[in-house]
Amino acid sequence: MTMKLLLFYAHSFSYETAAKSLSTVPTVEKKESVTDAAVIFFHVEAEDAAKRGKVVQKFAKNVKWLCGKFATKNVVLHSFNHLSASKAEPDFSREVLEEVVQRLERADFQVMVTPFGYFNEFKIHVAGDSLAKVFKEF
Repeated sequence: MTMKLLLFYAHSFSYETAAKSLSTVPTVEKKESVTDAAVIFFHVEAEDAAKRGKVVQKFAKNVKWLCGKFATKNVVLHSFNHLSASKAEPDFSREVLEEVVQRLERADFQVMVTPFGYFNEFKIHVAGDSLAKVFKEF
């Protein structure tokens, strides 16, 4: 099993927190939107812990690749634990997310992260280009 990414290029994306999926996270009520963005739904698997550095590197590289295809520096990262039966521990998934955010921000990307440990209501307007919808696993 390997990390999974659903990558979208979206003309617009918005979300609003709906309910906690992890009881241990702080209560957050948040609503944000962005235009012209790479929207990444990611799933960290238990087996990814053994190859953490490579997972973080490939995650960031794939995000940068999609942004390059659509000439954008806007990124949305959303933890989406529904792409596999294998799930990493929440703390590890959050650490991977934080490392990817740091890498992207160092490269001048504007990164929006949906609240970790929440179910969210969202709207996404995905472009029609074939590269606007990509699935990756590594």
